[in-house]
Amino acid sequence: MTDKHAPVDVTDVSLGIELTPEHPIDRITEFGITAENAGYDAVFSSCHYNNRDPYAGLHRIAAETESIAIGPGVANPYETHPVTLASKIATLDEASDGRAVFGIGPGDPSTLRNLGLAEQRGLRPVIEAFKTAQQLWAGDRVSQDGTFTATNAGLNYEPPSGAEIPVLVGGEGPHMCRMAGKHADGLLFNGSHPDDLQWARGQVEQGIDDRPAHRGEFSLYAYASVSIAEDADRARSAARPPVAFITAGAAPPVLDRHDIDTERASEIGELISEGSFSGAFDRVTPAMIDAFAMTGTVETVSDRMAAVLEHADGIVVGSPLGPDIAEAIPLAASAFAAATN
Repeated sequence: MTDKHAPVDVTDVSLGIELTPEHPIDRITEFGITAENAGYDAVFSSCHYNNRDPYAGLHRIAAETESIAIGPGVANPYETHPVTLASKIATLDEASDGRAVFGIGPGDPSTLRNLGLAEQRGLRPVIEAFKTAQQLWAGDRVSQDGTFTATNAGLNYEPPSGAEIPVLVGGEGPHMCRMAGKHADGLLFNGSHPDDLQWARGQVEQGIDDRPAHRGEFSLYAYASVSIAEDADRARSAARPPVAFITAGAAPPVLDRHDIDTERASEIGELISEGSFSGAFDRVTPAMIDAFAMTGTVETVSDRMAAVLEHADGIVVGSPLGPDIAEAIPLAASAFAAATN
């Protein structure tokens, strides 16, 4: 039996960072250490088949840090069987002495399309996966015949945090937002603009109205694409790749909210699926960057963060971070400090 640890309290997490394992594991680990030293509360690793394994990086970060919370940002229940996914998070919790958080969501449609999984995305697989994980972490055996199948499955060990590992749902659709408000510990909302976070707050509040009291407090995070540098033009240019992915995955109502051409967004998604990344990035417009990223100097990013925090409980600083990631990590922390003081 594993010694018990107090689980991560997500209400104590106000500033997180997403690290994308497109870089070697040694480099990702350095970034994680830098983030902890700069005052971040949590580090998430993005999960895409075409990058390095996120859990390898998270385990190394766990070994080299002391207090920062760690977890996938976000895993999906299609590429990996949900029971296996639950075990990965439990192992991460053990390796980090109880610092794991479980970021789970429907996944990126552009990359899932390459695996023939785009049509499987939805709310039900996400909630079934994390509810099953919570049962397994509590030491229960599970049988399931829904969006996945399991027969008397169980773990031979218990994570330090038990069933209390926080679950943060990643998503931006109305039903996903409401479900998170009712069933999860928080929402990682893919948004960088105050209008989007204001909308998200309204959605999660509907779920919170039906939230059982025993589930405790709920936190809404802006999972924002941030590109920050001393040179504003370089920062804005570096934002084009992630903005392309965000635009391609955005729902029509989101595109309409920002007057983004849906046909152009669809073209970007098709180019990404074909592997024509440079072509996709070239199709990104200034309006897309304004809508889907926080870009510029510490001052301009701080102003956007302050506007977003009128509706969100915290911010996860996501890809690309900036043209120089090592420089961007402390700069983004400084922007957040300025926005909250």
